[in-house]
Amino acid sequence: MQFNTENGSIDFECRQVVVAGWTGRDTHAVQHHIEELAAIGVAPPSKVPLFYRVSNSLLTAERNIEVLGTASSGEAEPLVIRHDGKLWLGLASDHTDRQLETISVAASKQICGKPCATSLWEFASLEGRLDAIIIKSWIRENGDWVLYQDGTIGQIKPLRDLIAAADLQNGSAMLCGTFAALGGVRAAEDFRATMTDPETGAEITLEYTARALPEVS
Repeated sequence: MQFNTENGSIDFECRQVVVAGWTGRDTHAVQHHIEELAAIGVAPPSKVPLFYRVSNSLLTAERNIEVLGTASSGEAEPLVIRHDGKLWLGLASDHTDRQLETISVAASKQICGKPCATSLWEFASLEGRLDAIIIKSWIRENGDWVLYQDGTIGQIKPLRDLIAAADLQNGSAMLCGTFAALGGVRAAEDFRATMTDPETGAEITLEYTARALPEVS
C-alpha cells in the first residue's frame, strides 16, 4: 500500500492490523460509549482498552467497500503505522457491522474493511501537539451530510501508551480508538472524515461508501 507524506511517499507492506477499542482518556466518556453501544445490544468489554487483531487485507485505501446488509457504519480514528522503524500518523475508519457487534465485537471488526486515507504525517514532528489534533466525521442521512463525530486526539489515551501496550512492530498498523457518536451509533452507507492540525491548518481527508450486499438466507 502506498502512502503520501510531506517529503514523498512510502510503500507500506502491512503485516499486522490492530484495532484498539475502549481507548477514551476520560473514564466517563468511555462509560458513555459503552452505554451507547449497550443501547444497541453490545455487551460491555471485559477490560479497557482492548486490542483486536484483524486480517491484514482489511486495511484498504479503496473508496468503496462491500458489507453484508445495511447494519454497518464507520468510526473515525487516528491510524498509527510503524514502517522501517519510524512511526507515522494517519486517518482511518473502523467500519463495523452493528448487527454482528451484538453477538461478537471481534467478529464485527473482522467482517468489514478498514478504509484509510492515503496521506500520513510524521509522528515525531507532531508529538508535542497530538492532543490538539481535531478529528471529525460525517454520515449521509436523507441525502444530507450530518456531523457524526467531533473531537480531538486528546480525548483518546496517549498514543504512545497504546503503541507500547499493543507492542506495535514494523509493518504494523493500529486504529487507535474513537469517541462518541453525536446522536448515537447508527448505520450509514456514506462516510466522510477529516483530521486537522490546528497549528498549521494541514488536513487529511477520508471519504468512502459501504455498498450493501444482499443478505440471502
